[in-house]
Amino acid sequence: MKKKIFITLFLLLILIANISLASYDTVTMTVVEEPVCNIEFGENSKFEKKLVAKDMNKKEVAIQLQVVNNEKSIKPTGEIMLVIDNSDSMLDEVDNTTREDLVVNSAKTLVSKLLKDNDNLKIGVVSFSSNTDVSKEGTIEDASLVSELSNDASKLNNSISNIQYNGPRTDLDAGITLAKQHFTSEKNNKYMIVLTDGVPNIAIDFDKNYFSDDVIKKTNTSLVNVEKNNISLITMLTGISEPDKKPLPSVDKTYAQIITEIFGTQEKPTAGKFYYIQDDKIEETITKDIYNDLLPIEKNLTNIKIIDYFPKEIIDNFEFAYVQNSNIGEISAEVDKTTNSITWTIPELKSGQTATVQYKLKLKKNYNSSIVDKILDTNEKVDITYTDFDGKNQTKTSDVTPKLKLTEPPKILPNAGKPIFIVLSIGIVGISAYSFIRYNITRNNMKH
Repeated sequence: MKKKIFITLFLLLILIANISLASYDTVTMTVVEEPVCNIEFGENSKFEKKLVAKDMNKKEVAIQLQVVNNEKSIKPTGEIMLVIDNSDSMLDEVDNTTREDLVVNSAKTLVSKLLKDNDNLKIGVVSFSSNTDVSKEGTIEDASLVSELSNDASKLNNSISNIQYNGPRTDLDAGITLAKQHFTSEKNNKYMIVLTDGVPNIAIDFDKNYFSDDVIKKTNTSLVNVEKNNISLITMLTGISEPDKKPLPSVDKTYAQIITEIFGTQEKPTAGKFYYIQDDKIEETITKDIYNDLLPIEKNLTNIKIIDYFPKEIIDNFEFAYVQNSNIGEISAEVDKTTNSITWTIPELKSGQTATVQYKLKLKKNYNSSIVDKILDTNEKVDITYTDFDGKNQTKTSDVTPKLKLTEPPKILPNAGKPIFIVLSIGIVGISAYSFIRYNITRNNMKH
């Protein structure tokens, strides 16, 4: 009899355990709503939170947070004069091509990028070197107008392609002087971009000595006067392979010294911005660096903070784990249990960039059955703070969120974890224990 009671108790405990486990195995999780949370901010940017994956067999869902900077960088308006060196040294070979090809192709790319979808900008082109007629050397005729101001990229690029590189010397002073004459009198933004591969050795009305102090002074003054005329100046100098060499035996200064006296240094230029580079940096400097210099406003979003809050029912009954870590910025390693939230900080999101993070919520084995048949918000709300383009702090919020529901099929026995089942289980164990004790008492009395 004693053995039978032990077996009965053992089977009852197994039954209780099995019914409890069966509750997790048989419960069904469904997504009852999949709204996309959209928060617009900036001028054309947005935050998005949405369900991106669901595996109902595993009782888990994946949620993605994403911030997209769709702000368009403002392209320059007004007028640009491209001042391109056409001295014969531009024909020097550079890595199976010529310096001319590198400069011309890069200049054409720059023109196309600046004028794309931009009706508020016109570009003109001037070339400079020295006149092939020696009697005109040191005059304004050392420079030529390649194209008047135009908004037609195709026309401008054809003109740039047709520049002839036959001048023996470099009269930057003439190029700058001619370019200034072809700006309009309109009160708008004005830019001058100088692309040269040589140290200026002549100037307008120079003293007939190449690389002289007179040439240096006149060219330096010409650069300074560009900015005095409210024209933004950008200069790129390349092609100087031996900066410590003197250009001529009669000249006391090295190329490097003359360059510094005319252009200054990259850190402290004579005027505007100065790029002193090697030939392998020509394309990058013209198409990226100079292009970016011409964008008056880069609409980058800064100091972005996203706080995603979870209901307590989700925290208590679901496991949290990242599926994809944030590609930009930093995010909480785990849920902060004091606020039931995760925090994502992005110091800067540049124009065109997208920041993304994904996490999953998986039902725990020991979930509280009180959440069965309830509509569960996966998230309570999301708050976003950021600094706008005027330097003001802004706050946005939304409580739009996907919703889940757990359901269980009808059972003969009450569901595991429910109060009635717990009471019943305790009752069964109690009755069995009582019967076992009574049996032992009765048996002992019979022996006496």
